[in-house]
Amino acid sequence: MSGAVGDGRRRILTFLGGVAVFAVTAAVLAAFGQPWIAPDGTVTLWGMGGTTSQQFFDWYTLSHILHGFLFYFALWLVARRQPLGVRALVALAVEAGWEILENTPWIIDRYRDVTVSGDYVGDTILNSMSDILAMLVGFFLAARLPVRMTVVIAIVMELVAAWVIRDNLTLNVIMLIYPLDGILAWQQGG
Repeated sequence: MSGAVGDGRRRILTFLGGVAVFAVTAAVLAAFGQPWIAPDGTVTLWGMGGTTSQQFFDWYTLSHILHGFLFYFALWLVARRQPLGVRALVALAVEAGWEILENTPWIIDRYRDVTVSGDYVGDTILNSMSDILAMLVGFFLAARLPVRMTVVIAIVMELVAAWVIRDNLTLNVIMLIYPLDGILAWQQGG
């Protein structure tokens, strides 16, 4: 009985920790001056073009699902003895850290300088919260799906994003770390 009580307490604490991560992330982004919703006041499920990173979801949501896949597998390698909820909380904290870093002037300016996102102003808090949620979806999908299926889904999502918006997680990382003129030219339609 005490094992079940301990498990229940751990689940409650893990859940509350997750809620705290969302709350702290939203507070930090608000302190940065990021808007809660798109500056024009619209709230839609899908953002495209000028509303990318402003609405609930956009093509970059696929990248955040992939973050969840990657975090699941990384934490499985280094912390597989930890309960799934604890590993999810660690992944949540890492993703929240990225959302905060992504909305600093340093990263915003980096996106503007070396990627096709010359007009990027950061994410709305709504979009950042949705990105974190998308990571959790990816994390729990990876926990439930066979590895091969997860890998196939990841490849398909990367290919679809590259085809539709000429960007994806792989290209985004390359362009942030080591920008290549050939990739930039292709992303610009050249």
